[in-house]
Amino acid sequence: MPNTKLALISGGGALPVEIARYLKQTGRPYTVIRIDGLSDAELNDHPGHTLGLGDFPRLFEILATEQCKAVTMCGYVQRPDFDTMQKDQALQSIQSAGRGGDDSLLRQVAKVIASQGYHIEGAHEANPDLLIGCGLQAGPDPSPEAMEDAQEAMRVAAAIGALDIGQAVVVAGRITLGVEAQEGTQALLGRIHTLNPALRGTLANRKGVLAKLAKPIQDLRLDMPTIGVQTVEDAAAAGLCGIVAKAQALLIVNKPAVYARAAEMGVFIYGHDYH
Repeated sequence: MPNTKLALISGGGALPVEIARYLKQTGRPYTVIRIDGLSDAELNDHPGHTLGLGDFPRLFEILATEQCKAVTMCGYVQRPDFDTMQKDQALQSIQSAGRGGDDSLLRQVAKVIASQGYHIEGAHEANPDLLIGCGLQAGPDPSPEAMEDAQEAMRVAAAIGALDIGQAVVVAGRITLGVEAQEGTQALLGRIHTLNPALRGTLANRKGVLAKLAKPIQDLRLDMPTIGVQTVEDAAAAGLCGIVAKAQALLIVNKPAVYARAAEMGVFIYGHDYH
């Protein structure tokens, strides 16, 4: 919905900033709803409002006043302490959904907003430039062995995603070296250093691939896998030779810097046609 006014509900991190910049550059009407204490300071320079986490009555007042038709939610948000919040019907339904985990919580928030007539728009729809393309995107050409690891890593990522475990997997020599659960991708990559050097790559002899793939349960409008410069640096430090994701299903924050860093460190980034 490129011509409709968008409300960008912004948590922490660089992703909301990139979307706000894109909206401004492309001339799309928008307003930023900054979450108090979380949103990047740069977002103060964009038209918008600051809102306390969980203040749904005021959120809907803002959306109506601004005459927004679509809503994008992005950026990191710590799980709130519902017991300290003033309860209303919307918040109670969200609290109940939160017992099922973060995916369930996000879906319920989106459901509450959509129930008021607003279209939920993914970060990748608000700023399509963030999406990974198909094939080699940056860094050196992957070897046949690396592509075999990439295929295996995507297969394992699909399996753990189906079990609602995590998004990321590291494979080297067709051996699964680690899978992501609740600790996150950075911690997963940090664990690779603890493994037998015979299994993993080194800075002098890179081997292995990080794959990131959304779980089947995830709504990509709300939580698409994401990488940034730090991901590339962590993968390189772990001795990996590449990062792979499903084409058009990964957000890359600060893409020019990510691609430049990947080329500098000898780590390829590849959009896979995995099905």
